[in-house]
Amino acid sequence: MQDISERPSALAPDRQARGISGFRDLMVHLDNTAEDEVRIAHAEAIAGMCGAHLTGIYTNLLPDYGMVSVGDVTGAAISALVEVEEQARREAAEASKRFSKRFSRLSVPGELRCIDASPGEMVRRVVTEARWSDLFVASCPYRDDAASGWDEILETVLFEGGHSVYFVPPGMKPRPRLTRVMIAWSDTRQSARAVAEALPFLRASSDVEIVVVESEHEANTSGYVATDIAAHLDRHGTKVTIRPVEQGHWSVSEALLEQVLDRSADLVVMGAYGHSRWREWIMGGTTREMLQTSTVPLLMAH
Repeated sequence: MQDISERPSALAPDRQARGISGFRDLMVHLDNTAEDEVRIAHAEAIAGMCGAHLTGIYTNLLPDYGMVSVGDVTGAAISALVEVEEQARREAAEASKRFSKRFSRLSVPGELRCIDASPGEMVRRVVTEARWSDLFVASCPYRDDAASGWDEILETVLFEGGHSVYFVPPGMKPRPRLTRVMIAWSDTRQSARAVAEALPFLRASSDVEIVVVESEHEANTSGYVATDIAAHLDRHGTKVTIRPVEQGHWSVSEALLEQVLDRSADLVVMGAYGHSRWREWIMGGTTREMLQTSTVPLLMAH
């Protein structure tokens, strides 16, 4: 662990006065790609708004020697893997220097941690780190233009990290303020968790809308279910409106994204995987479709 900066945030006092509070530890995923700066920009902006500490988690994959068959233990396979590992460590050393310089320029207190591990061990270690942060910032997985082999790790952080994940679409610059927040509400535990995790954003937003996508047999009923969560948020100091939306011929994700465009939302808050993960994997599912196609950041919790 390398502690980069412990000075007070220059942005924190002013922005914290605007109402964002509740996050004290933020974490951002780094992988030595062009999207690193996109993620850092979003994480730094959020941390600055609430005076939070920002930790960069640089994941450096090493080869898995357990994949070598018994017959290859003393052969060319081991030599090739050793060479791959040495190259990975050299690249990590250079990347760490760049990240250290970048984190020294942060406007918030921050530190950098580098995790060198094989794929299986990497998943466990990143999740362990994520469990002590309030919010984990990562790129949206399942996209060809952002493919870097981290889908499994990010999915595990989402399901086992214990907190929410702030997913950023590839290449998207952070907006000055998250003024319009859209809650994709369904009567599930996951939605309730997402709303609870998103409270710092909801309190600071001037326009919060609960969108309930209704199928044909649910028409004119789901909106009533959302009135209680709206009253709950009102007691937290957040004024919200409820918008029932007919699903029609769209998928749920298509209906939600249509509302994102129509309302110019800055952030979507939603639960992850309303059904079993196995069923979602087989059939697709709203969670995966939103991660693949959303044009705005997604705050998800499981």
